[in-house]
Amino acid sequence: MADVFALVAPLWRYDGPAPWYFVSLPQDVSDEIRAGYGGMAGGFGSLRVEVTVGRTTWRTSVFPQGRSGRYLLPVKRQVRRDEGLEAGDEVAFLLRVL
Repeated sequence: MADVFALVAPLWRYDGPAPWYFVSLPQDVSDEIRAGYGGMAGGFGSLRVEVTVGRTTWRTSVFPQGRSGRYLLPVKRQVRRDEGLEAGDEVAFLLRVL
């Protein structure tokens, strides 16, 4: 069974042409995921994950962020709406690499 990471990190908004909301995984967790699962990476270095925030569970991918190498978790609108999340909120979540 894959590792499950219990994390808390702030939700932030990327203000590009099409705004996206993300949570940046901590550097130590990103390093651990890369060491254990980096060989499974797909396009753009992405890894498939299952995430649970509150009562909402969904599948998505995490992506390495430029120079820092920290993984970014996109948080879709429906999850933000269902869990009452806004930019700046601390998000508690479980993450499992698939």
